[in-house]
Amino acid sequence: MENLSAWIVIRRLRIPFLIIILTFSISILGMMLIPGMDDHGNVYHLNFFDAFYFVSYMASTIGFGESPYAFTYPQKLWVSFSIYLTVIGWFYGIGTIVALIQDEMLHKEIAKSRFYNAVREMEEPFILIFGYNNVTKALIRKLNLIQTRMVVIDKDQHAIDALNLEHYHPAIPAISGDVLDPKTLEMAGIRYRECQAAVILFENDKKNTKLAMMCRHLNKKMKLIVRSSTMQNSEFLYNIGVEHIENPFNVISSRLYLALTAPHLWVLEMWVHGHLLKIKKREILPKGRYVIYGYGRMGKALEKGLGKAGVAYTFIDARLPGSRNGELGELVGEDEIEAKLLEADIATASVIIAGTRDDIVNLAVIALAKKHNPDIYTISRENELADLQVFKAARIDRNYILEEIIINKTYNYLARPLANIFIKHLNTKTEEWGEALVRRIVEKMGENPSLTEMEISPHQAFAVCNELEKGTKITLEMLKRRREDYTRQNDLLFLMIVREGESILLPPDDFEIAPGDEMLVVCNQESETDLAYILNNYYELYYVMTGREKITGILKYFVRQNATS
Repeated sequence: MENLSAWIVIRRLRIPFLIIILTFSISILGMMLIPGMDDHGNVYHLNFFDAFYFVSYMASTIGFGESPYAFTYPQKLWVSFSIYLTVIGWFYGIGTIVALIQDEMLHKEIAKSRFYNAVREMEEPFILIFGYNNVTKALIRKLNLIQTRMVVIDKDQHAIDALNLEHYHPAIPAISGDVLDPKTLEMAGIRYRECQAAVILFENDKKNTKLAMMCRHLNKKMKLIVRSSTMQNSEFLYNIGVEHIENPFNVISSRLYLALTAPHLWVLEMWVHGHLLKIKKREILPKGRYVIYGYGRMGKALEKGLGKAGVAYTFIDARLPGSRNGELGELVGEDEIEAKLLEADIATASVIIAGTRDDIVNLAVIALAKKHNPDIYTISRENELADLQVFKAARIDRNYILEEIIINKTYNYLARPLANIFIKHLNTKTEEWGEALVRRIVEKMGENPSLTEMEISPHQAFAVCNELEKGTKITLEMLKRRREDYTRQNDLLFLMIVREGESILLPPDDFEIAPGDEMLVVCNQESETDLAYILNNYYELYYVMTGREKITGILKYFVRQNATS
């Protein structure tokens, strides 16, 4: 990268330097030409060094001695002139330096240079994140907690300043720039082999698509996580090789379908995101007719989910009564909303879904629906996390927060890939399968167990990998055993194992593990600690495999001596 900061400094200070040199030269020349008088009354002329020495401290201070002899009146007159001349030059130079320190262009170039050097020095794999907004801010915080390295680009300098004030550790290089400029992307390290993925979550589908195409051309190996709000755009992104497409409306439709047809599969998916393994009474969706206010992107997605579930529904267009075309429109007044709800016979509906892109309209729809049908089940779309407290105060039965959905889905894909794969498999299972699994987990570990991911690798399972290299067979049943008593099992469940890209759900206890296996494990804190020790500690692994303590060192020597005697 070309560093222009030094060139800017030289260019801005060129004229002040020339003026200072010129004023010094005139003052020195005058001091050399004007005759003086020594202490014996003889005429003398200052040599160049004496004149330069005198002007040097004269120009920078007031209150000095006359050197090497007392000056004559012509010399004093010239010194007085030189004082004002050099002071003007210094003032101009200092003023230019102060202006240069405040120069925005210089600050940008210095920031670019620091950013470029910080990215170039990163040796760990990193993720390139575009934009610093509510979604990416929450995502960055979650990823930073697990020590994930990131690089951020945002066009707004205020957003970058806010990021720098967070003092993330490890530090996150960030730069203000145009994300659609290839030079900015290259400066951010998109061509580096350490750049593992790019996260593109702007609300503008066109911008996301263009940026995704640029990233794919600049780095064909990196993963792309892109937000899309329409089916057509999602299909295009899939065709250009985008690995993970975030469509929050499809997620809402899928979850609503699961909640209607397979509530235990729904609660399993929500548990992965932090929900209890328990279906609360208010989370049970009622039967009957559903009224959906808004037939835009979310409405079209809900139409598929509700139709697939066999639920009767009525759509209310957010702009024109009876119209089912076009995207959601502008804010309408309370009277218009109430009229549309009455037209849809809201008093006989079982559920109202407020699904517009305006949070104020959604809150108004919920309030007016309750006014005419106090027992109606309420579902709302919340577009921004900033409105969370307002929606909580509205006492809505089920609230879908778009930004939260995107954050959780993106985080799972980047940091919890096995959990993400497990959620995809839920769509292929039956309600009976989900109910049996929920019952099995709850009976063993309660309603709030942990979900952890482990890999059979030297980094995460050192002892096990060593034994597998020797040809030792290790089963899942062995890994379930307790460290203090190998005849008893820990409270844990191997939910899924991924081997060479193939997923194995609920593997049996006699399943033999192999190097490279990835395991999704349901456990509590005690069993997770035991499993970590067994995977990495020779002695713990040997005990759960054999039921005997492994003897080493001097104890092993004495045991052998006793055996031979």
